[in-house]
Amino acid sequence: MLLSNLESVPGHTISRQIDVVYGSTVRSKHVGRDLLAGLKNIVGGELTAYTELLEESRQEAMDRMIAKAQSLGANAIVGIRFSTSNIAQGASELFVYGTAVVVATRQTRLPDPFNTEG
Repeated sequence: MLLSNLESVPGHTISRQIDVVYGSTVRSKHVGRDLLAGLKNIVGGELTAYTELLEESRQEAMDRMIAKAQSLGANAIVGIRFSTSNIAQGASELFVYGTAVVVATRQTRLPDPFNTEG
């Protein structure tokens, strides 16, 4: 599956637009992570437990979006965007969406680096 946050896939031509696809996950904070994050807030620095949680959430949402696109017969998703929102106290949704498309590789010919005629 080719993924692009652009409206196209470089080196490819969109031959068919299928539909908007999305994936989401709702995650809550872990009490242990919250305690460690609170301590880290006092001294400063990266909250690695939350960084890991967000990375896992992004990957899960992306996997769900890709599965939907594949089930529709797409081989690429363009215009990918992420969004987050608070659902409840301590729970957040990570939402990713894009347009499922079918792309074909554009036949391009690279310039001959040995051509000295111009």
